[in-house]
Amino acid sequence: MKIDDRSRRIPTGTKVREDVLSVDRDSVFPLQGALGYAITQTLFIGKHTILVEGPSDILYMKALSAELLRRGRTGLDPQWVICPSGGLDKIQAFVSLFAGNDLDVIALSDFSRKDRNKLEALRRSQVLKSGGLLTIADFVDQDEADIEDLIDPALFCTIVNTAYELPEDHALDTTKLSAANENTERQVKKAEAFFNVLPNKRPVFDHFLPASWLISNPSTLNGEKTAVTSTLDRAEKLFEALNSLKGDID
Repeated sequence: MKIDDRSRRIPTGTKVREDVLSVDRDSVFPLQGALGYAITQTLFIGKHTILVEGPSDILYMKALSAELLRRGRTGLDPQWVICPSGGLDKIQAFVSLFAGNDLDVIALSDFSRKDRNKLEALRRSQVLKSGGLLTIADFVDQDEADIEDLIDPALFCTIVNTAYELPEDHALDTTKLSAANENTERQVKKAEAFFNVLPNKRPVFDHFLPASWLISNPSTLNGEKTAVTSTLDRAEKLFEALNSLKGDID
């Protein structure tokens, strides 16, 4: 590839060279693509794969499943591999990438009203098997939902307060959470709004830190408090639904 006086790249065809470790952009790009594909297959893909929004979904599901299994209840079937896909927009491309590999792939998505058309279009595309696209809103008593909405509000506040080490005078509670943003039912959006009005030097709220804290502190899900048991009841229904979709691929 040559560069002309106007900085345009001019193809010069295939050339055989002795410097096999050349790292120019044209020679490296195909290798990067192949390597990325191979890594994705190795790290995230199994015969039975659940596509989720992002890493925090994986951590919450792992934590909730582990506690349910510890109690002798239904957790996520260990044959499922949970893979972050980046959202509804990327599911079709992801499934197409691995088409022909004889994989059993379903998807679990967050849901907001603005996603309704995307959700229906994805279902009509039949890129996933019938019934293979679920949303968190299917398992909670609200129209819009993220993975965090499986968690009872009181328990969610405890997780957020401890994860961020919020001082008592700035701690989140269910009243503050509800009032933080009355235009949404989604706890994540409410928490974001709450953090936005904290005093100077406030932390920035993100989805990952509370999920990471929870999986590192599994005893938070012990006991029989209503906030814990109601959370586990919702999670169990989710895992039962996901497990029922697992195909017969060996």
